[in-house]
Amino acid sequence: METTPTRSALLELKDERLAMGEGYRFLDEKRLLLAARIVRTLERYRVVYRRYQEVISEGVTAFREGILRHGLEELSQMPAPQCELEGKWTIRDFFGVTFLEGGVTARLQPPRQEAVLASPEYLGLVRHWGEVSEVLLEMVQLSGNLYRLIQEYRRTERRARALEEVILPEIDELMHEMDMRLEELDQEEAVRARLHR
Repeated sequence: METTPTRSALLELKDERLAMGEGYRFLDEKRLLLAARIVRTLERYRVVYRRYQEVISEGVTAFREGILRHGLEELSQMPAPQCELEGKWTIRDFFGVTFLEGGVTARLQPPRQEAVLASPEYLGLVRHWGEVSEVLLEMVQLSGNLYRLIQEYRRTERRARALEEVILPEIDELMHEMDMRLEELDQEEAVRARLHR
């Protein structure tokens, strides 16, 4: 025991134990809230990923129809549509974790050229390109949020475990030793007082 066993030192240690206990309870609560946010974000990611798979499947069908109508060579020479992405993001802070909420809209303008370019098959490809862009950007947003939330959860978990498994037990043990040592000193003092009567 490095600390000198005195009543004031024991009181200081009890105050420190109380503060560390409050810190642990805060970290434990933060851990639960972060875990709940991670689960909600992961559920949203799964929904968006299923939508991504649907859009890709529809896009493959649209691509096949475009090839049947125009042929691969003609289709590959058609100009790509102009794409404007309009994002409506809100930056939020959750226990020090910055994450994005919102979405993005893809505005695609097919090139105005020959009538063949305005075919339903070509326009279907253009529309699917916009949907793929929107879904991919939402997946990027959600995966970024998940990454930051998981990093913060891991940091919080490490701190909570350090308090729970190392620091708090050490303080408890030190308090117990100090308490025992103070009792011994009190008994020695009582014996000394009796002997000097």
